[in-house]
Amino acid sequence: MKNLKRYYILKAEPKDVYNALTNQRMLEIWTGEEAQMEPVPNSEFSLWEGSISGLNLEFEENKKIVQQWYFEGQEDKSIVTIKLHPDKKGTSAQLEHTNIPDEAFENISEGWDEDYFGALNELFI
Repeated sequence: MKNLKRYYILKAEPKDVYNALTNQRMLEIWTGEEAQMEPVPNSEFSLWEGSISGLNLEFEENKKIVQQWYFEGQEDKSIVTIKLHPDKKGTSAQLEHTNIPDEAFENISEGWDEDYFGALNELFI
């Protein structure tokens, strides 16, 4: 198992970034795929037509999102925490992703940079 910690600068206010990460319609706009999301603890979510799925654990409006991501056959919980902070350029997003299976680490790491935060940042350009 591996852990990942990254920081991203997004050219939007934290409330707009939070909305883009928690509003089902906004998720579908910037991912270009079907999504299932409700910003309610203990609700399941699905992104990119089910390529990513899991359980929403915690929401702090405009500040923090905590999710458990499902990996088939994995006993240890893989937890994603995204913290949003105001920044002079918009928002500083702190990402922590724990217990990523070794065989999925490279794909997940690239996915965060390109598909997730890369695509999200393009929404705000």
